[in-house]
Formats: sequence, structure tokens, C-alpha cells
Amino acid sequence: MSKQKDRVAIVVDSAASLPQDMGEHTQLYVVPLQLTLSGRTYEDGRDLTSTDFYRMLKGMTGTPSTAAPSPARFLDVFRSATLEASSIVCVTVSPRFSSSYDSAMSAAHEARDVLPHAQIVVLDSESAAGAEGLIAMEAWRAARRGASIEEVRAAALAVVSKVSLLAFLDTLYYVWKSGRVPRVAHFGTSLLRIKPIFELLRGEIRTLARPRTAATATDRMLELMGRRIGPGPVHATVMHAHAGEAAELIRKRLDTEFRCEELFVSEFSPVMGAHTGPGLLGVAFWSEAAGGEI
Repeated sequence: MSKQKDRVAIVVDSAASLPQDMGEHTQLYVVPLQLTLSGRTYEDGRDLTSTDFYRMLKGMTGTPSTAAPSPARFLDVFRSATLEASSIVCVTVSPRFSSSYDSAMSAAHEARDVLPHAQIVVLDSESAAGAEGLIAMEAWRAARRGASIEEVRAAALAVVSKVSLLAFLDTLYYVWKSGRVPRVAHFGTSLLRIKPIFELLRGEIRTLARPRTAATATDRMLELMGRRIGPGPVHATVMHAHAGEAAELIRKRLDTEFRCEELFVSEFSPVMGAHTGPGLLGVAFWSEAAGGEI
């Protein structure tokens, strides 16, 4: 087997909201989820820019719908990946939020017949957005170092066990429209102008605080982050939904206040922003040392 073929490729769905330039790297493949707006279906992050999406979202009376990639779509990407790699580690958004994992598993099963020489492992990230992205990026780095599929899988799972995501919403309106919170919660938050902070950890979402301003929410979010990381280097991504300037301010604070081994800004892909609306700000992170308070 050639050195080129004796590689591991990383496949990840677009819910990971990777930085745009990550798609330019070899051994990394992104499978787009689907987004339907006003009767037209788009491939997430490919057919529709984030700017155009949020402009359209504000003018919509209905609710956007999202869908996982089909098994056939995953299989197509697996087939492309085998042109440069003999093995594949596929990382998906948590099954709590999408059937992407099931589609990838179905594609991996079918690949036993159509791609018999490829070894494919599908991993549940137990997360989404920037946290899923950090898992995929650590797997990609291991693959780029020439690690075996078992070593790449272990590197990804190590981050799954450590990564956390904290974020706050500018409004619950879009979450309410998607059916994920009761109407009373939306109206109560609008009246009090609360910016709820939530945490996504190992597939579970919980609300941690209800500050009334974005500035207070940012301070509280970074305080919570500090409690959860150990003393070692931190890998972090600042996430935003159509709030780039605010995200850059948070990035600068992280760069100053934490020992960041890895730090970048990523924008929620349209399929993620469809459920949060504009204005979301957050940070996903994991520490190389043992974690702190949970």
C-alpha cells in the first residue's frame, strides 16, 4: 500500500461549523446538512452564505426546516475520501439533535460492500457546533501526524470526554419558533430581556444563568469557562451567529485571560443558526489538563 493510501481521512458533518478555511485542507471532508427556506432546499454552508441566510430569516413568516445528510450523501463523501486514504473516522453531531449519526452508520454499513478495502469508524461527538468542531480538528491533527485509525479514534474520544460548550442567546424567539421551548418562556424572556446562558455537555443541555444584558452574560460565561478548565493549555473556539464583532471581542479576552493553545472564531452555519437566530455568542473549549468544576 502506498504511503498516500496508508492515511486516515476525517469526515464531519456541517453542524460542526468549522472555520471557513478548514475546508481547504486535505484529509478533511465536510458533509453538508440540508436547510429548507420558503420551499427551497439548500446545502448547508455551500448554497447559501450566512449573511444571506440571516437576511432571509428576518423576513420569513414560516419556520426553516433542517435535515441530516442522507446515507447516500455520506457514502459519496466516503468514496471521495478513499481516493487519498485507506481509513476514515467520521464525526457527527449528537443524535439528540439530528439523525446525521444514523445516516453515517447506514453509509458505513453499505460501504462494506461498495468500498470493501476501506475501514470506517463513525463517532458520536455527543455535541454540536464548535464543540463538535474541536473534536474533529483534534482527530484531523492526529491523522495528519500519520496516526493509525485506532489512534485517531482515541484522540477524538479523548476530546469528547473533555469538551464543553457555553453560549447565550440574544432572544428565545427563534428557539420558540422551532418548537424547542414553550411560548411562555419566549414571552417571559422578551419581557425581562434575559440573555439565558446554557451549557451543552455530553449531549445534555442545561440552563446555567439568566443575566439581563449581553455584557453581563459574556462576563458570566467566561467565569464559568474558567471554573471548568484545568491549569493546562486550552483549546477554544468562539462561536457566533451573525455577531462577528462581538465574537472578536470575546476572542481577544480569551487570548488575554487564558493559556490558549488553539483559539479561533467560527460562525454558526445556516443549519445551526436556523434554530438559534442571530445574536448567539458562545465558546467551546477543552483543556489538556484535568477538567475543573462541572
